[in-house]
Formats: sequence, C-alpha cells, structure tokens
Amino acid sequence: MTITKKNITINSALLNREVTCTLVMPDEQEITEPLNLLLLNDGQEFENLQLLATLEQLYNTNRIKPVLVVAIYAGEDRILEYGVAGKPDFKKRGSKADIYTAFIKTELLPQLKEQTGISDFETTAFAGFSLGGLSAFDIAWNNSDVFDKTGVFSGSFWWRSKDLAKGYTDADRIIHSVIRNSADKPDLEFWLQTGTKDETTDRNKNGIIDAIDDTIDLIKELENKGYTRPTDIQYVEMVGGTHDTTTWAKALPKFLTWAFGR
Repeated sequence: MTITKKNITINSALLNREVTCTLVMPDEQEITEPLNLLLLNDGQEFENLQLLATLEQLYNTNRIKPVLVVAIYAGEDRILEYGVAGKPDFKKRGSKADIYTAFIKTELLPQLKEQTGISDFETTAFAGFSLGGLSAFDIAWNNSDVFDKTGVFSGSFWWRSKDLAKGYTDADRIIHSVIRNSADKPDLEFWLQTGTKDETTDRNKNGIIDAIDDTIDLIKELENKGYTRPTDIQYVEMVGGTHDTTTWAKALPKFLTWAFGR
C-alpha cells in the first residue's frame, strides 16, 4: 500500500490564524473500498508519533481499512483552544474551545471535502493526546451526528472548575459533570488510554495516580449513562507508560486497529 502525504493550510477566520494540517491516506489508485476519517489534535507531533511507519505496518499486514488521517497542528493558543466548549477551567484555560469546535465543523470539514473531493466516510473518529484528547472527546460527545468514535491518549480529565486549594472536590471535574448532566446518550464509541507513569500526582492519596483515577471515573460516568465495556468502551492501561509521544506512539496501533480494524 502506497501512502500519500501532503500539507494543507486553512486560513481560519474563527481562530484568526492559519491552521496547518498534514493529510495522510493510501494512494487513491489503491483504494477499493469506502474511506474512513480520523481527525487528530496536536498534529505537529506527527513525526514523533511515528504515524507513517505505524500506518504502513498496519496496511501491509491488512489490519486496518483505508483511512484519511488529518493531523491538525495546534497554534500558540493551544491551551485556550483545547478544553471543554463553553466551560473554561478555573484559570480560564479552554476559553476558546467553543470557537475551536466551530472551526472543526464549519471550516475544517468543509475545506477537507473541497480539497480532497471526498464527502462520505464509513467511520469518522476524533482523537488526541493529553489536553488535545480532552478536546477530541468533548467535540465528539457534542457532535455525535458527525463523529462515530473518539480516542483519548492520557486525557486531561482532571480539567476542573475549582482550584485544589479552594475547596476542590471530584464534582468539580468539568468533563465528568458534562457527561453526568447530558440529557441524551450520544451514539459513540470510546477508546481511552493511560500510562502508569503518566504523572506522580495523587490528589486523594489512594495510591493511584490522578490520570488513572480520573479516566476510571470517566468510564464510570459513561457506564452510568448506559455504555458498556468492552462493546462501547475500550480502556488500555500501559504499565510503565509515560505522558509523552514515545508511549502514545506505542499505543497508536492499538487505537487504529480498534477504530478502523478489519
């Protein structure tokens, strides 16, 4: 399978910046079945994630269906654009998350169709890493008419509306309360990854790092909504996994075969 790679630039009026995207897909001459779509936050980490090598290996062993990967580069306002739409954290980070969501829906996706000539995808997924993972989850959760699946690597599920020193409780975690207070149950599937060395912080002193606690609690919120493991939710805990592209690159084949596997 020959893989093609090209960069496009979207001049975003909403974000008031140029957004670079790397597009990776099998050569069109070699595609004999419907294409899938994966949007990836923090696309500037493309090389460090060893995305090309991973895709080549999965295609050559016939483990995944053809997928157009759109690696979206973050800008200088990453910490404002990523987060939970309409709900900034206690430091007002994520204050542009609603604008970023609008960019994805009204600028990025239409531009993609225009530039590739492809308008229909079999499966559409959105994934990200750390804060970009929280962003991908939030956008998919609120737009299940667009997305079928979401993948979160070491997600920033600690994102909170109250400072730890100001009487924080677990109820102050933003995305958990979004799920809890959501009136409906979006038609989505979830893939979540943590590493046992994602961090050392342990807010509640239970001997389990927050990254794992917050992800497990998120899974509980999803189960309370009626989602089940492993049908709707896949959870991968990597022993010795750290909060970096080295670990995420190792986890990437697991995610890709889950999302687009044969």
